[in-house]
Amino acid sequence: MFRHLFKLLLFSFLLSGCVLTESSLSETKITQLSTLLQGLDKHIPQEEARQLSQDIFHKTQLLTKEFKLTSPPQYHNFLVNVGLREKGLCYHWSDALYLYLSHEKYVSFEFHLMGANIGEYLYEHNVLVVVAKGARVEGGIIIDPWRDSGELYFSKVREDRKYQWKHRANRGCLRY
Repeated sequence: MFRHLFKLLLFSFLLSGCVLTESSLSETKITQLSTLLQGLDKHIPQEEARQLSQDIFHKTQLLTKEFKLTSPPQYHNFLVNVGLREKGLCYHWSDALYLYLSHEKYVSFEFHLMGANIGEYLYEHNVLVVVAKGARVEGGIIIDPWRDSGELYFSKVREDRKYQWKHRANRGCLRY
């Protein structure tokens, strides 16, 4: 009896995940991120900040499809950990964005990896951080598509109260 109930609950749980549909990129969000990026340094050209913002949103949209993302993110992690999805953990997102953006030619920006709760299996979280060339990561902007299941979360590092971030300068970046 218990075994059948467990199978029924597991089957219901697997079917209850919301599959995300492609949404059009919000010009308002792109502009908000662009303004935040430009605010990192007074010498950053508006066009470069705008291009970076568009590239971040575009790559996030592509990764959402590639990872066959489901919501909420903890549920997607479950699917990855049991082998039903190949990718989509937070470090897959940060690494993929890092690799993609590092190959682009942004004169005014650098890209770094940060983590919170490092080494805690269920609570570790990783993000990409964008900083002005030569600036400290603590003054950067968090880029986190995992947190809201493919809907890009971004904020200044100092304003993100949900996590206490640490620079992962020596982590390297795995191929996602």
